[in-house]
Parts: sequence; C-alpha cells; structure tokens
Amino acid sequence: MADPVKRVERRSKRTIFSAYLTSARKNGASTVALTDGDGKKFTFKDLTRAAFALGGAIARMTTPKERVGVLLPTGAGAMIAFFALLSRGRVPAMLNFTSGPKNILAACQAAEVTKIITAKKFVDIAGLEKLMSELGAGAELIYLEDVRETLTWRDKALALLGPVVPSLTTAHPKFDDTGVVLFTSGTEGAPKGVALSHRNIIANTEQISEHVTLLPTDIFFNPLPTFHCYGLTAGALWPILNGHPVVLHPSPLQVKIIPKRIFETGSTVLFATDTFLSQYMRASEDGAMSSLRIAVCGAERVRDETRQAAEKRFGFEVLEGYGVTEASPVLAANQPGDIRSGTVGKMLPAVETRLEPVEGLENAGRLHVRGPNIMKGYLTADEPGVVKPPKEGWHDTGDVVAIDERGYVSIRGRLKRFAKIGGEMVSLAVVENCASAVWPDNLHAAAILPDPKKGEQIILVTDRIDAPRGLLLAWAQSHGVAELAVPKKIVEVEELPVLGTGKIDYLKVKTIAEEALFARAEEAAASPAPEPSKKELKQKAAEERAEKKRLEKEAKAAEKAAKENEQIAEAPPGASNDNRDVKDAAE
Repeated sequence: MADPVKRVERRSKRTIFSAYLTSARKNGASTVALTDGDGKKFTFKDLTRAAFALGGAIARMTTPKERVGVLLPTGAGAMIAFFALLSRGRVPAMLNFTSGPKNILAACQAAEVTKIITAKKFVDIAGLEKLMSELGAGAELIYLEDVRETLTWRDKALALLGPVVPSLTTAHPKFDDTGVVLFTSGTEGAPKGVALSHRNIIANTEQISEHVTLLPTDIFFNPLPTFHCYGLTAGALWPILNGHPVVLHPSPLQVKIIPKRIFETGSTVLFATDTFLSQYMRASEDGAMSSLRIAVCGAERVRDETRQAAEKRFGFEVLEGYGVTEASPVLAANQPGDIRSGTVGKMLPAVETRLEPVEGLENAGRLHVRGPNIMKGYLTADEPGVVKPPKEGWHDTGDVVAIDERGYVSIRGRLKRFAKIGGEMVSLAVVENCASAVWPDNLHAAAILPDPKKGEQIILVTDRIDAPRGLLLAWAQSHGVAELAVPKKIVEVEELPVLGTGKIDYLKVKTIAEEALFARAEEAAASPAPEPSKKELKQKAAEERAEKKRLEKEAKAAEKAAKENEQIAEAPPGASNDNRDVKDAAE
C-alpha cells in the first residue's frame, strides 16, 4: 500500500470536532480561522468558544445523536452552528434553502429532522418569511438570536472551559458514526439524505491534502453553499482543519461583489463552478482577481475557454475536480502544473474504481467507487431515518467515465444524460461542448424529449439570442462530430436556470424545452399552410406525371400477361413442352 494511502487511512480515524480542536491547538487560539461575509474576522478562540456556548444551549433543546437541520448561508453562523452540534453529539443536517419548501420538508422527513436552526437576520435579508411559515408547519424553528438570549452561566462557563478540557466537555462519538447529513440536489427526483460519517469527511480532507499541495501563505475564498458537500468539505472544512484562513461569502450569485472581495482579502485559492467563475471574470476589472493562484471548480465541466480567460487575464490556473455527495464529495482532481485537457486528473489516494460496460458505448463504463470517503448510506422518505448502506461498500455514481493507462479520468456524462437516437447513444455533454465551442461566451444546456420516429430527440437551450443550427452543424462536420450530436431544435432564452450549488437546473431546462416545443406546435397548428412556391409546384407536377407514367406502364404489362395466359389455356393437347412449362408457371 502506497504511503499516501496509509496516511489517509491512519489520519481519517478521527471525529470532525476533535480534528477541529487539534487544528485550533496546532495553529494557535489567536490565529484567524475565517472571515465572514461582512468582513468580521473570527479567530480559532472565537469559533471554539462560540461553538461550546451554543452547543450547551442547543443540547437542552435536543437529544444525543438527534439530526438537527441547519438552514443558514455560508458564513460564520453556519460553521459555529455546525461545530456546536458536533460538540454535543448531535448530527447537523445541512438544508438547501434554495430548493423550496416541498424539497426541504421531504429532506427533513427522510432524515427525521424535526428541528431547524436558522437566523432571523438571514430570513429578513433573503426574504424567506413565506418559506419559514411553510417549514414551521412541519418542524420547530430555532432562531440563533433567540438561543443567544437563553444562554446561561453554565453555557458561558462551558465556552471558557471547553477549549481547555475538551475531553470533559464534549461528546465522544465513534469516528464511524454519522457526522453530517447532506442531501442530493433533487434535480432527478425527490432529494435523498446522504449520511456521511466523521471518518468519511476527515478522509476526504486528507485525500485532498495528499493530492493538492498548499502553500503556507494560501488564503481561501469560498462563496459556495455549505449545504452542498463541495462547499462544506472542500470550501470550509479543508482550510479550517489545515490552518488556512478562509473567506466565506454568503452567496455565489453576487458576481460583481465577489471579485472585489477576492482583491481586498488577497485570496489565493477560489472555490467555484465553471458557470460562476466565468461570470466573476466577466464582471471583474482587469487585475481584480490577480491575487489568485488557483481556482478549483467542481459540479460541472470546466470549459477550455474558462481556463484560457483565467490564464490570459489574471494569471491563475483552473483545476477541475470531480465528485459526488456520496463520496464526501471529491473523487478526482487536476493538480497544479498537471492539467490534461478533457480530464479531471487522477483519482485521489485510497479511492478504488470499477467500470461496468454500457451498451452502445466503447472505451468507457459506468463508474463504481469504494474507499474511506464513501458514505454510510442513503436516507429516504419511504423509510425515514433508516441508513441504507451501499452494497459491499461500492457506490454506483451513475456517471460514464474513461480512465486511461496513466490514470487520468475523463467524464463522458451521467448515464441519465445520454439520449438513444436510432439505436445510437449520444452524450448531452458532447452536445453542450459543441455549443460552447461555437458560442464560448454563453451558457448552454441540452435536454432529452420523446421523438415519435427515433425514440428520443435532443433540444438545446441556450442564452445565446442568435443561435442558428447551421453553425453548430458546420462546426460538427468540420471537427468529426457525428450529426446525431447536433440538436434538431434550439431554444433561445434570456437566462439559463441555475441551482444554488452552481449547477444548471436540468429539470427546469427540460420544462423550458417542453414548453417551447409545445408553443411552436400550437403556433404551427394555428397558422395557415404557406402557399407553395413555383419550384415546389413544378416539382409536384413532375412527381405526378412520373407516377401517372408508372401506373400506365404497370397496366400495359398486366394486360399483356393476361393475353398470354389466355393463349396458354387454349393450347391443344401435345403442345410443346415450352407451352406446358409456361402454363405450369402461370398456374
């Protein structure tokens, strides 16, 4: 077993909160751990004391090992609540406040969450009063401002004593116990809870550290939501547990503000998605993002155009990571100085892979993974609270990938994002890549809809206002791309729908495509048929003449055959063998 694998295995046998306390002691109480969205800095001492004090108050409202919802934006409040719950043996369940009341309540049902921690200030700023009203009907809402008013002298004493004698003041879960519950995005159905153990999370931070080398001077900038595993593990816990200051920003959608904050804080490592990074660079003044050394992008493919713009305008590298929530989440990533176009780099240490063949696809397979970062199991609404582990530790990612002889991984797409057209498998990712090559400054998403003739058809939805199909077809033909990968129809919109995680919302994209096709069909039905052109009239007349000649020829041939049959029937006995043969054939 290679040394990095051994180190990951050994170092991952810890709980999340104990790993945090170790980082706090190692880096010093007065060291800045994070900077909040309003610019306020929090040292390790500030975080630790706040976590112990809040943990004491929350412990009186909850029970050990209870799963408690956390509905907060990325910031100090979310991380304090996260550590506070862990300090007293409760399990934080990170809720996606952008997914709507139906999905949030479904997530709560799956994980048996009956209490949700949030903040009045956040609700006011984000305008979530209606959401809170609907959630309040199914769960108890705990506001941080109210908890702060209930702090007792015991809570305050705990805040002082906790960092000094943590062994006496904290819970002691096992590293294989559930440490956090996150939820799938619900883009392909109802959200499922993903139970991740303490070991899963710690293993993934160790795997990332073995794979990507950090500099002592690195400052992280994370605008991604902590309800998403990428924003939580890589964007918040990885730097904090390694003693690197992290600047947290409450929303990735503030594309004009974020470049300015990157410049002001001197951040060197940015977490983003390709979609968000492209928007930040377009909104940024030249030089505003030049402090960056690397940008780490996940959740979607990184386009070559994004990398080129980052290098040319600001001088930083863009690393593409690949992962799934069920893997805590990172599975593979590019490394600085080793970026192979079209790949997401190599798998992280201690990740085992298995590829299963997919009908209609060559040199690629359905990826299954196993390792210390793979989830304990799913939580679903049909069996609330029951953790369903992956069979023999293997998780089926549902992604189709290729792994070359040197270990570089290429993502071909999700199996659900392949269309079967006339018996051929066509990746929607290829369709989107073609559109990005033709119109690099725009966003594009492909959807699959039924087709009465070929089974399925591909519709491209784009924010390019003038997007003629002919350009796509010409590009595909000149670059050896099969014509099947050129969508038959293109729907132009002002803006593509995006989830809070930065991913394109493919459910809404499909709805947009369906509505556009329905509208076109109605318009066609309501419009009178156009008058045929002279050319079309001439062609139709020629076709009619040809058909008439064909019928006349067939009639003459039939008449001739009938006369020959009459002659054969009237032939006398002893007629030639030729005539008998003809008669036999006729009969």
